[in-house]
Amino acid sequence: MSTPDHSQHTPMMRQFLRIKAEYPDILLFYRMGDFYELFYDDARRAAKLIDITLTTRGQSAGQPIPMAGVPVHSVEGYLAKLLRQGESVAICEQIGDPATSKGPVERQVVRVVTPGTVTDEGLLDERNEVLLACVHVGAAGIGLAWLDLAGGRFRVARLDGAEALAAELERLQPAELLVDEDARLPAVVRERAGVKTRPPWHFDLDTATRLLCKQFGVSDLAGFGCAELPEAVQAAGCLLQYVLDTQRSALPHLRGLGTETRDEALVMDAATRRNLELDRSLTGRHEHTLLGVMDETATPMGGRLLRRWLNRPLRDRAVLEGRHEAVERLLLEGDVEGLREALRGIPDLERILARVALRSARPRDLAGLRDGLGRLPALRALLAGVAAPRLGALADECGEHDDTFGLLVRAVVEQPPMLVRDGGVIAPGWDAELDELRALSTQADGFLEALEARERERTGLPSLKVGYNRVHGYYIEISRTQAKNAPADYSRRQTLKGAERFITPELKEFEDKVLSARERALAREKALYDDLVEALVAQLGPLQLMAAAVAEIDVLANLAERAAALNLSRPRLVAQPRLAISGGRHLVVERVSDQPFIPNDLALDAGRRMLVITGPNMGGKSTYMRQAALIVILAHAGSFVPAESAELGPVDRIFTRIGASDDLAGGRSTFMVEMTEAANILNNATAHSLVLMDEIGRGTSTFDGLSLAWACAHFIGEQLGAFTLFATHYFELTALAKELPACANVHLDATEHEGKLVFLHSVRDGPANQSYGLQVAALAGVPPQVIRRARGYLRELEQGRIAVPGPQPELPLFEAPARTASDPALERLHSIDPDSLTPRAALELIYELKALVAEHTGAKPTGKPRS
Repeated sequence: MSTPDHSQHTPMMRQFLRIKAEYPDILLFYRMGDFYELFYDDARRAAKLIDITLTTRGQSAGQPIPMAGVPVHSVEGYLAKLLRQGESVAICEQIGDPATSKGPVERQVVRVVTPGTVTDEGLLDERNEVLLACVHVGAAGIGLAWLDLAGGRFRVARLDGAEALAAELERLQPAELLVDEDARLPAVVRERAGVKTRPPWHFDLDTATRLLCKQFGVSDLAGFGCAELPEAVQAAGCLLQYVLDTQRSALPHLRGLGTETRDEALVMDAATRRNLELDRSLTGRHEHTLLGVMDETATPMGGRLLRRWLNRPLRDRAVLEGRHEAVERLLLEGDVEGLREALRGIPDLERILARVALRSARPRDLAGLRDGLGRLPALRALLAGVAAPRLGALADECGEHDDTFGLLVRAVVEQPPMLVRDGGVIAPGWDAELDELRALSTQADGFLEALEARERERTGLPSLKVGYNRVHGYYIEISRTQAKNAPADYSRRQTLKGAERFITPELKEFEDKVLSARERALAREKALYDDLVEALVAQLGPLQLMAAAVAEIDVLANLAERAAALNLSRPRLVAQPRLAISGGRHLVVERVSDQPFIPNDLALDAGRRMLVITGPNMGGKSTYMRQAALIVILAHAGSFVPAESAELGPVDRIFTRIGASDDLAGGRSTFMVEMTEAANILNNATAHSLVLMDEIGRGTSTFDGLSLAWACAHFIGEQLGAFTLFATHYFELTALAKELPACANVHLDATEHEGKLVFLHSVRDGPANQSYGLQVAALAGVPPQVIRRARGYLRELEQGRIAVPGPQPELPLFEAPARTASDPALERLHSIDPDSLTPRAALELIYELKALVAEHTGAKPTGKPRS
């Protein structure tokens, strides 16, 4: 491909176009003084995306230059807007010295900011991870890698198919997803936002393995558990190369690779996660999620860890028992509120350490790290009296870090400025050379005051004053009326409207000395700051372990606080198949409801595996089902649960078939979505699964739907044996309790009082005696005349006065419509008065009617009228 001819452009535009050619698909922020400028198509795009002014600047190659810019000091706000729209930005800085440069100052791209690689504090949601993910579809499976660059967490997994990938992407919600540009990708990947293609050679297995081993300083990947997962390694290698390319720096905080397997945690497909509203609600309201109720963590990193625990409930009983024990011991022996108060003063150590590793930490990051380290002794002391093995281990992992704390106390001022370039970051007494240079600068005020008094006395000019600005330096200012009396040794420096400014040899000498001292002080301070950051990088391993321990302590203290505040109890994990919940509650419904929540029991075991749940709409069937799943999830996240007591046997998966919605983009009707979710359950559930099925078969005709629901229930009961809550309006399905030995009927109670329906929300044994459909319709606001007419029709149906047709074939889509004209024979028959007919006239009428029928239907008439 030929190189574009830029010879007609100005030197500045030639430099811009050369750099821009390396980043053709992303916006280039080109540093010019106090602004980042965008030119040509970048300027036009940015003006629309972030609502900035598009203008022109001079000409290059004979054409005006479209231009738009943003101030350096407020760039984060504009970057945030662009990242939210899926854009990436290359940050191009001046790296040359303007004083010595011939032509344009040398510039180069120092990093590329993308939606999945954000680390700047101002661009991050403190309680949400920003993840970069990569998918590689191999012959034997799908490799998935994901990275939280701002937290230093790098993970991989090998998945068996598109359904498993969809579930993991729903859990992780990556901001950016890398894929092979030549691969045939599942629809779940193609349809996602934030997908970026990478060349096939970035997925080369040998290259990926070498790159990962070099990053982690190992000879092979066996220690990370992924050496036998080639697809996962290929995805991880591509992801790491992308991050190295965008960050343009080493990544010392990425110190290992975690391998996740699906059987370590409760498996939940994408539909189940959405239906249970763990951390995202269907209404978009955070307080309507399980996380919204359970998250009162004191630190941002604790909040992110709690989100991960709820989204990936574990099956390891030893780990879960350790968490439950820690929460119980904190409630019985610990000072929960004192512990949480100590945690509240600890900043986001995980993200601070990531910025330290990337050499982008600001002075206030270092002050935050110092303050966090200063709270560790109090934290460890509060844990010392709590006899929980997990808390003891976490206290040890926190460490002491006295040397690092002392270093930061001595080196950084108590309240540092925002930026190093502002100066005043390094504490007095830390460096003798810096103190000497600062002294020269601070002596300036006294010297200038003395100079001003002396010159006024020498010249006799009362308006004389000495001043300074950043453009013209130091000056002596005299009013215009007195300027003609200035001494001979005054050299004019600047003329203003009402004054003249001068310089003297003495003031010039002082200016050179002071300004030089200031510049040298800032340069010295920057060098000292860089040395300080390097010293912290050397301690990254122990510091990251400490940050992770503090986050977990925060989550356990939060779970203890929630257990006390929400009246939660410790679940009991047993080896036998059992789901026994006494007085179970739904935390989210309980929080948002104006009425007292009615607790309910649930009992499933080896001899009772399926409950058929009947009752009116809005009676609480869906709440009852969901609360069972949420109690299981909370218990497997390490939390206490909303119940008087709970015994839980082994659970491997949770499935839900709840609600009704179209997938218009995918071309699937409500019923198709329903059947796809049902098929997933029937094909993947096991005897250890928890299955919630709500109104299966509702999306088709009554008899088809009833047949499907009956067959699904039989398959689950006879073939799978999963613990199943099966809610239905088909009263016929209550017969399943007689057909399946492990099936029982329960119902949500309701009653009518003074003509109004009252939901009791209590679960009772046996089937419901009526559905209360018309009462619910009345509550919904259906007009009274419609309700009255429906009641009348219902009575006629129940008394058999209206025949209910049997099953009909599906309506034909492509056949000609049936004839709708009136029947001539019927019309003739309606016109006759039988009492006026003679026998002969009646016989002739019969023949006439037969002829009319034959003519109307096309049949051959039989017989003929007698003469």
